[in-house]
Amino acid sequence: MTRRTDTHPDLADPRIGAPFFSTWRVGTPLRQRQTVEAIAGAWERRPWPAADLLGYHVYTGHDASTLLHYSQWTGEAAYEAFVKTHRQERVDEIDTAVPGIDRVGLGRYRHYRSLGPADRGGRVPGCVVIVDIEFEGPDAERQRAWVDAVAEALASEPAPHPGGISAHFHLSTDGARVLNYAEWESAQAHIDALAAPGDGIGSASELWTRVQTWPGLKSSTVSRYDHALGLLPG
Repeated sequence: MTRRTDTHPDLADPRIGAPFFSTWRVGTPLRQRQTVEAIAGAWERRPWPAADLLGYHVYTGHDASTLLHYSQWTGEAAYEAFVKTHRQERVDEIDTAVPGIDRVGLGRYRHYRSLGPADRGGRVPGCVVIVDIEFEGPDAERQRAWVDAVAEALASEPAPHPGGISAHFHLSTDGARVLNYAEWESAQAHIDALAAPGDGIGSASELWTRVQTWPGLKSSTVSRYDHALGLLPG
């Protein structure tokens, strides 16, 4: 059995051995909504495919065009088995309902560290911010060192923006990317924090300058999403 949930995922769950992120381009807000419902239908009509899949979540992009997918697997072997036996029937049903989806690609990651209080104090994320960092070639030590530098810079802020809830850093298995899944109270809180460096994101300090000019840093993109669909085993 597959059940739907509005609850945001726990990205620091120690059972997650293979977190995967992927992006689909669907084109319009209407197609975003249609695709989310098509995904829900394709999954809810079928049994949960594997005990090793802990959860699957879909997010609508604030660009009004994209969908973000986040799946929590205990290991990559379980995902590969799903691809061989259960994935295509779901893809076919979704594509029939919403033709022309552009599946940009699947990113394989490992959770590295999370920042923020273990107890959210009842705060529910109103916006998920994805920061995608790309480096010039693979270097696992560089990935970890950069994340540690970000953590040090955030810890040095005297007055962090109150809208930030948590940050969950993931390292790509190819050694070339870092993905930060950051939870914020609202999109406006994140926008305000970006507009006022010194209140939590990127002040003109030596520590933030080091983060922003890290050797081998190729690109950095920031995207905002709303949690649209959570699927869990029944």
